[in-house]
Amino acid sequence: MPYLELTLHCTEATQPRYENALDDVGALAVTLLDADADTSNERAILEPGVGETPLWNDLVLTALFPADTNALALLAALEAFDPGLQWESASFRGVEDEDWERAWLDQFQPMAFGSRTWIVPWNHELPEAAQRDDAAVVRLDPGLAFGSGTHPTTALCLRWLDGLAAEGLLDGRTVLDFGCGSGILALAALKLGAAQAVGVDNDPQAVIATGDNAERNGEQDRLQVYLPADEPQATYPVVVANILASALDALAEVLAARVAPNGRIALSGILHGQEDELLQRYAAWFDQLEATREDDWMRITGVRRA
Repeated sequence: MPYLELTLHCTEATQPRYENALDDVGALAVTLLDADADTSNERAILEPGVGETPLWNDLVLTALFPADTNALALLAALEAFDPGLQWESASFRGVEDEDWERAWLDQFQPMAFGSRTWIVPWNHELPEAAQRDDAAVVRLDPGLAFGSGTHPTTALCLRWLDGLAAEGLLDGRTVLDFGCGSGILALAALKLGAAQAVGVDNDPQAVIATGDNAERNGEQDRLQVYLPADEPQATYPVVVANILASALDALAEVLAARVAPNGRIALSGILHGQEDELLQRYAAWFDQLEATREDDWMRITGVRRA
């Protein structure tokens, strides 16, 4: 069916209030984009972390409503819910029904990371290079969860896992993917030689998507996924957390406690310029800390002190 689309500009500080009001009046979906990105290369928010939403300072927010929604009545309801926001800046347009997710997947092409790792959409044929016997292929349908490999934060983590596998540091190990989204990192670890993987995410939709992707890759028996409240207390030889710098800071003690002595950790979702504070924070527990940059994003890796 067609929809009524509402679009407005907001800031990082006001975004939660706008989204809360839109949810209250029955928005079917809410999407966020970086308002400062070049319009020819808009950067969708792809990978929120545990308990966080990664935001740029200025955002474009769009919300979908049923096509027969009265725009003036909708604005009145929003104004009544939170009169402190600038609802008069909202614009409306009708949009035709389209399977947006499937349309995006049609443009999502197979991608290689490191020497062996491939992320391939479930509806694509394997490239010839991904048909090698030692290729680690993850068949992915991101669904409505986040994590496809297209974002630098995910790419940095996939290359790190590929590098660990090349050193034999995943073989027979259990990997924790904290903030698992679609399950892409946990599944890549399994395909690269890990024996078991555990995913944790605070979004129930991500838990479902990870389970679905695990079945699609035949890994449902080796990948367990939990909401944070249900996560078993354990330590792991390999931990990867692709969330946000603020969450990595707040959860530093939690994440450090998840890493076994001499275990490896990778932290991502960090904007360039945020890494120094996190390097200092994690130096309390980790040695061999290194920061690696891709575009405007950073990855921090380290070894847990025994």
